[in-house]
Amino acid sequence: MHYSLFGEKLSARSGILELMKDLGEALESPGKVRMLGGGNPAHLPEVNALWRRRMTEILANRDEFEHMVADYDSPRGKAAFLSEVAALLRREYGWEIGPENVAITNGSQSAFFYLFNMLAGAHADGGFRRILCPVVPEYIGYADQGAEPGMFRGAVPQIEELGPHGFKYRVDFDSLEVDEQTGAICVSRPTNPTGNVLTDTEVKHLASIAEQHGIPLLVDNAYGMPFPGIIFTDAAPVWRPNIVLSMSLSKLGLPSVRTGIVVADAEIVERLSGVNAVISLANGSLGQVLTRPLFEDGSILTLAKDVIRPFYRTRAERAQAAVSRAFGSDIDYAVHLCEGSIFLWIWFRSLSISTRELYARLKERGVIVVPGEYFFFGLEEDWPHSRQCIRVNYCHDEQAFRDGIEIIGEEARRAQGGRG
Repeated sequence: MHYSLFGEKLSARSGILELMKDLGEALESPGKVRMLGGGNPAHLPEVNALWRRRMTEILANRDEFEHMVADYDSPRGKAAFLSEVAALLRREYGWEIGPENVAITNGSQSAFFYLFNMLAGAHADGGFRRILCPVVPEYIGYADQGAEPGMFRGAVPQIEELGPHGFKYRVDFDSLEVDEQTGAICVSRPTNPTGNVLTDTEVKHLASIAEQHGIPLLVDNAYGMPFPGIIFTDAAPVWRPNIVLSMSLSKLGLPSVRTGIVVADAEIVERLSGVNAVISLANGSLGQVLTRPLFEDGSILTLAKDVIRPFYRTRAERAQAAVSRAFGSDIDYAVHLCEGSIFLWIWFRSLSISTRELYARLKERGVIVVPGEYFFFGLEEDWPHSRQCIRVNYCHDEQAFRDGIEIIGEEARRAQGGRG
Protein backbone atom coordinates (compact mmCIF):
# COMPACT_ATOMS: atom_id res chain seq x y z
CA MET A 1 0.00 0.00 0.00
CA HIS A 2 1.28 3.46 -0.90
CA TYR A 3 0.32 6.52 1.12
CA SER A 4 0.64 10.20 0.29
CA LEU A 5 2.92 12.47 2.28
CA PHE A 6 -0.22 13.85 3.91
CA GLY A 7 -1.36 10.33 4.79
CA GLU A 8 2.04 9.36 6.13
CA LYS A 9 2.23 12.46 8.29
CA LEU A 10 -1.18 12.20 9.92
CA SER A 11 -1.21 8.42 10.42
CA ALA A 12 2.36 7.94 11.63
CA ARG A 13 3.32 7.61 15.28
CA SER A 14 2.73 10.87 17.13
CA GLY A 15 2.58 12.17 20.65
CA ILE A 16 -1.17 12.71 20.56
CA LEU A 17 -1.74 9.19 19.21
CA GLU A 18 0.38 7.68 21.99
CA LEU A 19 -1.43 9.77 24.60
CA MET A 20 -4.91 8.76 23.40
CA LYS A 21 -3.97 5.07 23.07
CA ASP A 22 -2.70 5.08 26.65
CA LEU A 23 -5.92 6.73 27.78
CA GLY A 24 -8.10 4.20 25.98
CA GLU A 25 -6.13 1.23 27.31
CA ALA A 26 -6.30 2.58 30.86
CA LEU A 27 -10.06 3.09 30.68
CA GLU A 28 -10.45 -0.49 29.44
CA SER A 29 -8.31 -1.84 32.32
CA PRO A 30 -9.69 -0.18 35.46
CA GLY A 31 -7.63 -0.78 38.57
CA LYS A 32 -4.63 -2.16 36.67
CA VAL A 33 -3.13 1.13 35.53
CA ARG A 34 -2.55 4.35 37.47
CA MET A 35 -3.65 6.81 34.81
CA LEU A 36 -1.81 10.10 35.29
CA GLY A 37 -1.69 10.78 31.56
CA GLY A 38 -4.45 11.85 29.18
CA GLY A 39 -6.65 14.90 29.31
CA ASN A 40 -9.96 13.38 30.30
CA PRO A 41 -11.77 15.61 32.80
CA ALA A 42 -13.07 14.32 36.12
CA HIS A 43 -16.58 12.92 36.50
CA LEU A 44 -18.27 15.42 38.80
CA PRO A 45 -21.56 13.99 40.16
CA GLU A 46 -23.31 17.37 40.17
CA VAL A 47 -22.29 18.03 36.58
CA ASN A 48 -23.24 14.54 35.39
CA ALA A 49 -26.64 14.96 37.07
CA LEU A 50 -27.16 18.16 35.09
CA TRP A 51 -26.45 16.45 31.76
CA ARG A 52 -28.70 13.53 32.73
CA ARG A 53 -31.51 15.97 33.55
CA ARG A 54 -31.03 17.79 30.26
CA MET A 55 -31.15 14.48 28.35
CA THR A 56 -34.44 13.65 30.08
CA GLU A 57 -35.85 17.04 29.07
CA ILE A 58 -34.74 16.57 25.47
CA LEU A 59 -36.23 13.07 25.27
CA ALA A 60 -39.52 14.39 26.65
CA ASN A 61 -39.66 17.01 23.89
CA ARG A 62 -40.23 14.99 20.73
CA ASP A 63 -39.56 17.85 18.32
CA GLU A 64 -36.30 18.83 20.05
CA PHE A 65 -35.06 15.24 20.17
CA GLU A 66 -35.95 14.45 16.56
CA HIS A 67 -34.42 17.67 15.23
CA MET A 68 -31.28 16.91 17.24
CA VAL A 69 -30.71 13.41 15.88
CA ALA A 70 -32.45 13.47 12.49
CA ASP A 71 -31.50 16.80 10.88
CA TYR A 72 -28.25 18.22 9.55
CA ASP A 73 -27.24 21.59 11.00
CA SER A 74 -25.74 24.46 9.07
CA PRO A 75 -21.96 24.08 8.64
CA ARG A 76 -21.62 26.93 11.16
CA GLY A 77 -23.80 25.27 13.80
CA LYS A 78 -27.34 25.62 15.11
CA ALA A 79 -28.62 29.16 14.60
CA ALA A 80 -30.24 29.30 18.06
CA PHE A 81 -27.04 28.13 19.76
CA LEU A 82 -24.86 30.61 17.87
CA SER A 83 -27.19 33.42 18.91
CA GLU A 84 -27.14 32.43 22.58
CA VAL A 85 -23.33 32.16 22.67
CA ALA A 86 -22.94 35.60 21.10
CA ALA A 87 -25.60 37.12 23.38
CA LEU A 88 -23.92 35.76 26.51
CA LEU A 89 -20.53 37.17 25.54
CA ARG A 90 -22.06 40.55 24.67
CA ARG A 91 -23.90 40.72 28.02
CA GLU A 92 -20.99 39.61 30.18
CA TYR A 93 -18.03 41.27 28.47
CA GLY A 94 -19.41 43.92 26.15
CA TRP A 95 -17.86 42.30 23.08
CA GLU A 96 -19.28 43.67 19.85
CA ILE A 97 -20.14 40.33 18.31
CA GLY A 98 -23.17 38.61 16.82
CA PRO A 99 -23.97 35.10 15.57
CA GLU A 100 -21.88 35.86 12.48
CA ASN A 101 -18.80 35.85 14.74
CA VAL A 102 -19.40 32.34 16.11
CA ALA A 103 -18.75 28.94 14.50
CA ILE A 104 -19.06 25.42 15.86
CA THR A 105 -16.58 22.66 15.05
CA ASN A 106 -16.43 18.99 15.94
CA GLY A 107 -14.18 19.70 18.92
CA SER A 108 -11.57 22.41 19.30
CA GLN A 109 -8.92 19.97 18.05
CA SER A 110 -10.64 20.09 14.65
CA ALA A 111 -10.88 23.88 14.85
CA PHE A 112 -7.12 24.23 15.22
CA PHE A 113 -6.42 21.80 12.39
CA TYR A 114 -8.57 23.96 10.14
CA LEU A 115 -7.11 27.25 11.38
CA PHE A 116 -3.48 26.19 11.20
CA ASN A 117 -3.82 24.95 7.64
CA MET A 118 -5.86 27.98 6.57
CA LEU A 119 -3.26 30.41 7.89
CA ALA A 120 0.10 28.64 7.49
CA GLY A 121 1.90 26.57 4.88
CA ALA A 122 2.27 27.41 1.19
CA HIS A 123 0.41 30.54 0.00
CA ALA A 124 -0.73 31.65 -3.43
CA ASP A 125 1.88 34.44 -3.43
CA GLY A 126 4.63 31.84 -3.36
CA GLY A 127 5.45 32.43 0.30
CA PHE A 128 5.43 29.93 3.15
CA ARG A 129 4.03 30.98 6.51
CA ARG A 130 4.28 29.38 9.93
CA ILE A 131 2.45 29.36 13.22
CA LEU A 132 4.45 31.01 16.01
CA CYS A 133 4.06 29.56 19.51
CA PRO A 134 5.55 32.24 21.79
CA VAL A 135 5.80 29.94 24.82
CA VAL A 136 7.04 26.40 24.26
CA PRO A 137 6.16 23.87 25.73
CA GLU A 138 2.73 24.06 24.11
CA TYR A 139 -0.18 21.68 23.55
CA ILE A 140 0.84 18.26 22.24
CA GLY A 141 -2.20 18.11 19.95
CA TYR A 142 -0.89 20.94 17.76
CA ALA A 143 2.45 19.39 16.94
CA ASP A 144 1.38 17.12 14.06
CA GLN A 145 -1.54 19.14 12.70
CA GLY A 146 0.36 20.92 9.95
CA ALA A 147 -0.45 19.39 6.57
CA GLU A 148 3.02 20.48 5.41
CA PRO A 149 6.33 20.08 7.23
CA GLY A 150 7.86 23.01 9.07
CA MET A 151 4.60 24.81 9.82
CA PHE A 152 5.42 25.59 13.46
CA ARG A 153 8.04 27.78 15.08
CA GLY A 154 8.42 27.66 18.84
CA ALA A 155 9.99 30.30 21.07
CA VAL A 156 11.96 29.45 24.19
CA PRO A 157 10.44 31.23 27.19
CA GLN A 158 12.10 32.83 30.16
CA ILE A 159 12.13 30.60 33.25
CA GLU A 160 11.39 32.33 36.54
CA GLU A 161 12.53 30.29 39.54
CA LEU A 162 10.02 30.30 42.40
CA GLY A 163 11.84 28.86 45.40
CA PRO A 164 13.64 25.50 45.42
CA HIS A 165 10.76 23.52 43.91
CA GLY A 166 8.76 25.96 41.80
CA PHE A 167 9.07 27.86 38.52
CA LYS A 168 7.04 29.67 35.85
CA TYR A 169 7.48 30.23 32.12
CA ARG A 170 7.08 33.76 30.79
CA VAL A 171 6.97 35.10 27.24
CA ASP A 172 10.39 36.46 26.29
CA PHE A 173 9.09 39.49 24.42
CA ASP A 174 12.61 40.89 23.96
CA SER A 175 13.60 37.86 21.86
CA LEU A 176 10.25 37.18 20.17
CA GLU A 177 10.60 37.32 16.38
CA VAL A 178 7.57 37.94 14.18
CA ASP A 179 8.37 38.30 10.48
CA GLU A 180 6.71 38.06 7.07
CA GLN A 181 6.80 34.26 7.33
CA THR A 182 4.55 34.29 10.40
CA GLY A 183 0.94 33.45 9.53
CA ALA A 184 -0.47 33.54 13.06
CA ILE A 185 0.53 33.51 16.72
CA CYS A 186 -0.96 30.75 18.89
CA VAL A 187 -1.22 30.24 22.66
CA SER A 188 -3.28 28.08 24.99
CA ARG A 189 -4.55 29.80 28.14
CA PRO A 190 -4.28 28.13 30.63
CA THR A 191 -1.47 26.38 28.85
CA ASN A 192 -1.69 22.67 28.29
CA PRO A 193 0.66 21.11 29.54
CA THR A 194 1.95 23.49 32.20
CA GLY A 195 -1.03 25.24 33.78
CA ASN A 196 0.61 28.56 32.91
CA VAL A 197 -1.80 31.48 32.47
CA LEU A 198 -0.68 34.41 30.35
CA THR A 199 -1.72 37.65 32.03
CA ASP A 200 -4.31 39.91 30.43
CA THR A 201 -1.46 42.32 29.65
CA GLU A 202 0.58 39.60 27.93
CA VAL A 203 -2.39 38.54 25.80
CA LYS A 204 -3.11 42.13 24.78
CA HIS A 205 0.59 42.63 23.98
CA LEU A 206 0.60 39.55 21.75
CA ALA A 207 -2.63 40.72 20.10
CA SER A 208 -1.04 44.10 19.40
CA ILE A 209 2.06 42.48 17.90
CA ALA A 210 -0.17 40.31 15.71
CA GLU A 211 -2.20 43.34 14.64
CA GLN A 212 0.96 45.22 13.65
CA HIS A 213 1.83 42.34 11.31
CA GLY A 214 -1.69 41.87 9.95
CA ILE A 215 -2.08 38.37 11.37
CA PRO A 216 -4.43 36.83 13.96
CA LEU A 217 -3.70 35.71 17.51
CA LEU A 218 -5.19 32.27 18.15
CA VAL A 219 -6.13 31.72 21.81
CA ASP A 220 -7.04 28.18 22.89
CA ASN A 221 -9.38 28.62 25.83
CA ALA A 222 -10.25 24.94 26.40
CA TYR A 223 -9.65 25.24 30.18
CA GLY A 224 -10.14 28.96 30.70
CA MET A 225 -12.61 31.77 31.18
CA PRO A 226 -15.56 32.12 31.02
CA PHE A 227 -16.08 28.36 30.91
CA PRO A 228 -15.09 25.79 32.05
CA GLY A 229 -13.27 28.25 34.31
CA ILE A 230 -10.47 25.92 35.44
CA ILE A 231 -8.27 28.87 36.26
CA PHE A 232 -6.92 29.80 39.69
CA THR A 233 -5.53 33.29 39.16
CA ASP A 234 -6.88 36.67 38.13
CA ALA A 235 -7.50 36.60 34.39
CA ALA A 236 -10.29 37.86 32.17
CA PRO A 237 -11.38 36.64 28.75
CA VAL A 238 -9.78 38.82 26.08
CA TRP A 239 -11.19 39.27 22.58
CA ARG A 240 -10.79 41.76 19.77
CA PRO A 241 -11.34 41.42 16.01
CA ASN A 242 -7.85 40.03 15.32
CA ILE A 243 -8.15 37.38 18.08
CA VAL A 244 -9.53 33.96 17.23
CA LEU A 245 -10.84 32.58 20.52
CA SER A 246 -11.50 28.85 20.69
CA MET A 247 -13.60 27.34 23.48
CA SER A 248 -14.82 23.83 24.15
CA LEU A 249 -17.51 21.92 26.02
CA SER A 250 -15.07 19.07 26.83
CA LYS A 251 -13.83 20.23 30.21
CA LEU A 252 -17.37 21.06 31.29
CA GLY A 253 -17.65 17.28 31.48
CA LEU A 254 -18.68 16.67 27.85
CA PRO A 255 -15.52 15.45 26.07
CA SER A 256 -17.35 12.87 23.96
CA VAL A 257 -19.84 15.30 22.39
CA ARG A 258 -16.94 16.95 20.49
CA THR A 259 -18.16 20.54 20.46
CA GLY A 260 -15.74 23.38 19.81
CA ILE A 261 -16.84 27.03 19.78
CA VAL A 262 -14.84 29.59 17.78
CA VAL A 263 -15.31 33.35 18.22
CA ALA A 264 -13.62 35.32 15.45
CA ASP A 265 -13.90 37.93 12.74
CA ALA A 266 -16.85 37.16 10.45
CA GLU A 267 -14.58 36.40 7.48
CA ILE A 268 -12.67 33.74 9.40
CA VAL A 269 -15.94 32.27 10.67
CA GLU A 270 -17.27 32.05 7.12
CA ARG A 271 -14.11 30.29 5.94
CA LEU A 272 -14.27 27.86 8.89
CA SER A 273 -17.83 27.07 7.87
CA GLY A 274 -16.60 26.27 4.38
CA VAL A 275 -14.01 23.86 5.73
CA ASN A 276 -16.65 22.25 7.96
CA ALA A 277 -18.88 21.69 4.94
CA VAL A 278 -16.09 20.05 2.94
CA ILE A 279 -14.74 17.82 5.71
CA SER A 280 -17.80 16.88 7.75
CA LEU A 281 -20.89 18.44 6.09
CA ALA A 282 -22.13 19.66 9.46
CA ASN A 283 -21.36 19.49 13.17
CA GLY A 284 -22.72 17.19 15.83
CA SER A 285 -25.81 18.65 17.50
CA LEU A 286 -25.82 16.98 20.91
CA GLY A 287 -23.50 19.39 22.72
CA GLN A 288 -25.30 22.43 21.33
CA VAL A 289 -28.75 21.15 22.31
CA LEU A 290 -27.62 19.99 25.75
CA THR A 291 -26.09 23.32 26.74
CA ARG A 292 -28.15 25.95 24.88
CA PRO A 293 -30.40 26.72 27.90
CA LEU A 294 -27.30 27.25 30.05
CA PHE A 295 -26.07 29.92 27.64
CA GLU A 296 -29.53 31.46 27.47
CA ASP A 297 -29.87 31.98 31.24
CA GLY A 298 -26.14 32.38 32.00
CA SER A 299 -26.05 29.37 34.31
CA ILE A 300 -23.07 27.98 32.40
CA LEU A 301 -21.02 30.69 34.14
CA THR A 302 -22.41 29.75 37.56
CA LEU A 303 -21.64 26.09 36.89
CA ALA A 304 -18.03 26.98 36.08
CA LYS A 305 -17.59 29.35 39.02
CA ASP A 306 -19.38 27.44 41.79
CA VAL A 307 -18.86 23.77 40.87
CA ILE A 308 -16.09 23.13 38.36
CA ARG A 309 -13.43 25.61 39.44
CA PRO A 310 -13.57 24.81 43.21
CA PHE A 311 -13.31 21.07 42.51
CA TYR A 312 -10.19 21.41 40.38
CA ARG A 313 -8.58 24.01 42.63
CA THR A 314 -8.90 21.64 45.60
CA ARG A 315 -7.58 18.72 43.57
CA ALA A 316 -4.62 20.79 42.36
CA GLU A 317 -3.69 21.76 45.91
CA ARG A 318 -3.88 18.15 47.11
CA ALA A 319 -1.87 16.94 44.13
CA GLN A 320 0.92 19.43 44.81
CA ALA A 321 1.00 18.38 48.45
CA ALA A 322 1.27 14.73 47.37
CA VAL A 323 4.22 15.58 45.10
CA SER A 324 5.97 17.44 47.91
CA ARG A 325 5.56 14.49 50.31
CA ALA A 326 6.64 11.85 47.79
CA PHE A 327 9.64 13.69 46.35
CA GLY A 328 11.00 15.10 49.59
CA SER A 329 14.27 17.03 49.49
CA ASP A 330 16.49 14.48 47.75
CA ILE A 331 14.98 14.81 44.26
CA ASP A 332 16.06 17.79 42.18
CA TYR A 333 12.66 18.82 40.86
CA ALA A 334 10.42 21.84 40.33
CA VAL A 335 6.68 22.07 39.63
CA HIS A 336 5.36 24.78 37.32
CA LEU A 337 3.13 27.28 39.10
CA CYS A 338 -0.33 25.74 38.72
CA GLU A 339 -2.57 28.62 37.62
CA GLY A 340 -5.14 26.46 35.84
CA SER A 341 -5.89 23.38 33.67
CA ILE A 342 -5.98 19.82 35.04
CA PHE A 343 -2.26 19.07 34.97
CA LEU A 344 0.95 19.44 36.93
CA TRP A 345 4.13 20.01 34.91
CA ILE A 346 7.15 18.57 36.70
CA TRP A 347 10.74 19.44 35.82
CA PHE A 348 13.46 16.97 36.88
CA ARG A 349 16.61 19.03 36.60
CA SER A 350 19.18 16.28 37.16
CA LEU A 351 17.86 13.26 35.24
CA SER A 352 20.47 11.04 33.61
CA ILE A 353 17.84 9.75 31.15
CA SER A 354 15.25 11.46 28.98
CA THR A 355 11.67 11.64 30.16
CA ARG A 356 10.76 9.41 27.18
CA GLU A 357 12.79 6.69 28.89
CA LEU A 358 11.33 7.64 32.27
CA TYR A 359 7.87 7.27 30.72
CA ALA A 360 8.75 3.77 29.50
CA ARG A 361 10.03 2.73 32.94
CA LEU A 362 6.90 4.09 34.61
CA LYS A 363 4.63 2.35 32.11
CA GLU A 364 6.27 -0.96 32.98
CA ARG A 365 5.26 -0.29 36.59
CA GLY A 366 1.68 0.54 35.67
CA VAL A 367 1.94 4.33 35.83
CA ILE A 368 1.04 6.39 32.76
CA VAL A 369 2.35 9.95 32.37
CA VAL A 370 3.09 12.04 29.28
CA PRO A 371 6.78 12.66 28.52
CA GLY A 372 7.64 16.29 27.95
CA GLU A 373 9.51 15.94 24.66
CA TYR A 374 6.29 15.95 22.65
CA PHE A 375 5.38 19.46 23.83
CA PHE A 376 8.58 21.16 22.61
CA PHE A 377 7.89 21.34 18.88
CA GLY A 378 9.05 23.99 16.44
CA LEU A 379 12.32 24.80 18.22
CA GLU A 380 15.23 25.60 15.95
CA GLU A 381 17.94 24.62 18.45
CA ASP A 382 18.26 21.77 20.93
CA TRP A 383 17.13 22.61 24.46
CA PRO A 384 18.07 20.02 27.13
CA HIS A 385 15.16 21.26 29.28
CA SER A 386 12.80 19.64 26.75
CA ARG A 387 13.92 16.18 27.90
CA GLN A 388 13.52 16.86 31.62
CA CYS A 389 9.76 17.41 32.11
CA ILE A 390 6.61 15.30 32.41
CA ARG A 391 2.90 16.12 32.49
CA VAL A 392 0.60 14.44 35.01
CA ASN A 393 -3.20 14.64 35.21
CA TYR A 394 -4.33 15.15 38.82
CA CYS A 395 -8.11 14.98 38.47
CA HIS A 396 -8.98 11.28 38.68
CA ASP A 397 -8.73 8.76 41.51
CA GLU A 398 -6.76 10.42 44.30
CA GLN A 399 -5.32 7.23 45.76
CA ALA A 400 -4.12 6.15 42.32
CA PHE A 401 -2.54 9.59 41.91
CA ARG A 402 -0.71 9.33 45.26
CA ASP A 403 0.49 5.81 44.47
CA GLY A 404 1.60 6.89 41.02
CA ILE A 405 3.51 9.89 42.36
CA GLU A 406 5.31 7.64 44.85
CA ILE A 407 6.44 5.41 41.99
CA ILE A 408 7.49 8.42 39.91
CA GLY A 409 9.57 9.56 42.88
CA GLU A 410 11.25 6.16 43.13
CA GLU A 411 12.12 6.13 39.43
CA ALA A 412 13.32 9.75 39.50
CA ARG A 413 15.69 8.93 42.38
CA ARG A 414 17.09 6.01 40.39
CA ALA A 415 17.58 8.17 37.30
CA GLN A 416 19.04 11.37 38.67
CA GLY A 417 22.66 12.27 39.23
CA GLY A 418 24.09 9.77 36.76
CA ARG A 419 22.55 6.72 38.43
CA GLY A 420 20.17 5.87 35.55
